[in-house]
Amino acid sequence: MVSASTRGGLAAWSPSSSPDPGRSARDRAVDIGLVLLAVGVGLVGFVRESQRPGGLPDALLLVDLAVGSVACLALLLRRRRPVELAAVLSVVGAFSVMAGGAAIIALFTVAVHRRWRDVGAVWALYTVGVATFYLMRPEPDLPFVAVVALCLVVTAAVVAWGMYLRARRQLVASLRDRAERAETEQQLRVEQARQAERARMAREMHDVLAHRISLLSMHAGALEFRPDAGPDEIAHAAGVIRENAHLALQDLREVIGVLREGSVKAGARPQPTLADVPALVEESRVAGLRVRADIRVDDLTGVPAGTGRNAYRIVQEGLTNARKHAAGALVDLVLEGAPGAGLTVEVSNRPGRDATLGAQRPGDPGGIPGSGTGLIGLSERVALASGRLEHGFTDAGDFRLHAWLPWPA
Repeated sequence: MVSASTRGGLAAWSPSSSPDPGRSARDRAVDIGLVLLAVGVGLVGFVRESQRPGGLPDALLLVDLAVGSVACLALLLRRRRPVELAAVLSVVGAFSVMAGGAAIIALFTVAVHRRWRDVGAVWALYTVGVATFYLMRPEPDLPFVAVVALCLVVTAAVVAWGMYLRARRQLVASLRDRAERAETEQQLRVEQARQAERARMAREMHDVLAHRISLLSMHAGALEFRPDAGPDEIAHAAGVIRENAHLALQDLREVIGVLREGSVKAGARPQPTLADVPALVEESRVAGLRVRADIRVDDLTGVPAGTGRNAYRIVQEGLTNARKHAAGALVDLVLEGAPGAGLTVEVSNRPGRDATLGAQRPGDPGGIPGSGTGLIGLSERVALASGRLEHGFTDAGDFRLHAWLPWPA
């Protein structure tokens, strides 16, 4: 089992970090192959030792063979306890020629799977074991120092090979982790963008439907409280109700379609701009709202599309709140601005109810309930546009919605 862990500030590749790591068929084949290799190397040394003049007695040779065989079989545990196994085999290898191959394979395993500090400690212990072995069984053809030096060169090559494999596996694991992290981050960015777009569409749905439904409520209320209205007035109110109900359903279908599909439809209707504000004001007047508009912008079509759309939604929310909470009150609308100076939008009225919360006065069944989220949505919209929004009651008792939006020169 391959895993990446951080040790000493570096990502150390450690396949045996868990106490009972699962092994694949390839791992088992490698382990068995290393056991057979250790047995082969040990047998070569054992045969050479048994044929050397003045060597060990037969009884000690049998003990060496038995202990070395157990040491070779112990390599099957090298993935679970590599450091401990290598330390034990380094000590055993100081006395058993049969265990020499197992000891150097255990040292290689530590170099592959552990930190350089662990490798250095085991290597030092192995060097002491080699020196002890040749002190007790000196070579007749080579001096002690030369033999130990040769062993150090061989083991240094083995350690270097193991540490190279460890570094390579660390690199592969790091690259794989980076690729997975990059893929995860990309998925998160896509999901965040999708959620942001859905939130934007939800705000649009609130702004549009609140306006349409407030118009429906006003005309329906007029029909309810004017049963003596003439046929022409009733037909006109019914036509306005039908038209706004159709537009509200169309807007709702578009938004729900976007939320279901997770992307904006290419055929969606164009968004309103500042040039659509006069029509919005006239629509509110037809619905019975008294609006006094003061537009001090020379060219409504010259305002940037994003700024104009935000200003339109602010005016729409202000008129909708006035219809909901200040029925019959005069609404003052002021639009002014110029490139470089910004665009100012102000909607004010004498409140008939609490315009901020949409609370109805007791005994007023004809009011339109409000959710209180309209101004919150406006605040988010204006903040995203790097503008400012203020709302509340003035000293004179009027409710005032004031916004400033940047208009680049």
